[in-house]
Amino acid sequence: MISGINIDLRPGEVTTILGPNGAGKSTLLKLLCGQLKPTSGSITFAGRPLAQWSLKELATRRAVLPQHSSVPFDFTALEIVLLGRSPHGDASRHRSLALEAMDWTECAHLSDRIARTLSGGELQRVHLARILVQLNLGAVTAPTIFFLDEPVSSQDPAHQHGALVVARQMAKKGMAVFLILHDLNLAAQYSDCIHILKQGRLVHSGKPECVLRPEVISDAFDVRATIGVNPISDGPAVFVEPRVERFTGG
Repeated sequence: MISGINIDLRPGEVTTILGPNGAGKSTLLKLLCGQLKPTSGSITFAGRPLAQWSLKELATRRAVLPQHSSVPFDFTALEIVLLGRSPHGDASRHRSLALEAMDWTECAHLSDRIARTLSGGELQRVHLARILVQLNLGAVTAPTIFFLDEPVSSQDPAHQHGALVVARQMAKKGMAVFLILHDLNLAAQYSDCIHILKQGRLVHSGKPECVLRPEVISDAFDVRATIGVNPISDGPAVFVEPRVERFTGG
């Protein structure tokens, strides 16, 4: 259960949600994208209550990459990506858009592979391409939102950064981007705003340099934290170690 949360997803910004396991991050995403209905409070999108939007309207204005995406049939990777064009009628551009999106996510070479034969990281990149084509690779004029739940969980370091570069590109095109991450340093490097959830409540919000402080991280994640400077981005670099007493009883 989550409560007492007030956040604003702004066009052109990457908003990242951090928090320990079970904090309510995925529940918050499901509420914001309309998969769950709130029992109190309200959620609005582009000035209208979310409940007033039809599913077809939402399908062209917001795209969701869940933490886990199953593939029940023997679709090829390209066919999976083409599913993102389902809300649209411009069939002549489907394949070219899909292949361009697969280039962006570095999975074009997998286009003819059966999805079930792909590794977890490869499949994650295919699904990222799918939601890219759903929103026309960012070529939109109306307000749109990109929801990404742990988009780098199965990726190697190069592809982790690749996925988050794509997220930043979508923000640069004017989209609001909502990210759920566990890696504090990736959040520091790619976020405009960070919110930290703990036990279903919003406990800290702000720019990375304001939120990623030792006392905040220690309280939220029950670790010891030290903050340095990332020499690449000049932003915070986070170093953590476990509290020994958690594992020794001391």
